Amino acid sequence: MTIKQAELETVCGVTSKLPEHDAPEFAFAGKSNVGKSSLINGLMNRKNLARTSSQPGKTQTINFYLINREFYFVDLPGYGYAKVSETEKAKWGKMIERYLRTSRTLKLVFLLIDIRHEPGANDKQMYEWVLANGFTPVIIATKLDKIKRSQKDKQLKLIRTALGCNSDIKIIPYSALTKQGREEILSLMDLHMTD
Repeated sequence: MTIKQAELETVCGVTSKLPEHDAPEFAFAGKSNVGKSSLINGLMNRKNLARTSSQPGKTQTINFYLINREFYFVDLPGYGYAKVSETEKAKWGKMIERYLRTSRTLKLVFLLIDIRHEPGANDKQMYEWVLANGFTPVIIATKLDKIKRSQKDKQLKLIRTALGCNSDIKIIPYSALTKQGREEILSLMDLHMTD
């Protein structure tokens, strides 16, 4: 898959109506600061179409990026940021759940987990939500360049064990620096385009 064109088309807040279309959607979920914007920019080959921020918890909307005028990347709000009030967190949770429940064209959900750390309670809850809504998540283990190569397998095993993933759950290590994992992610999307 080659990405030639990418534009931010729709931004949905808590009360916004989600867009309706027939184009395939690929959603990205993950904790604040897990590297979601960096991954999306890396996949789109753009520097900063998806806003990266040194201030976690910035994405408080669902952002729809139209890719090649034929499908969408859907950037879900980052969860689990401590400085956000419980009511705000609950709102974002409802937004994410409403999206997972109502999207008619969602093909795959990518759940981003920082390869350096054991998945937290929020990650486990998100993983369960995705499964409960009938999707098999693909785990993207971000920040691969921040660990030694010798630690990779151990960390991937830690993620799989902590989430309770069975063997058919794919885990793809990704580095925003070297773009390792990019082609594998795009190939997966290609496979699911016509499902």
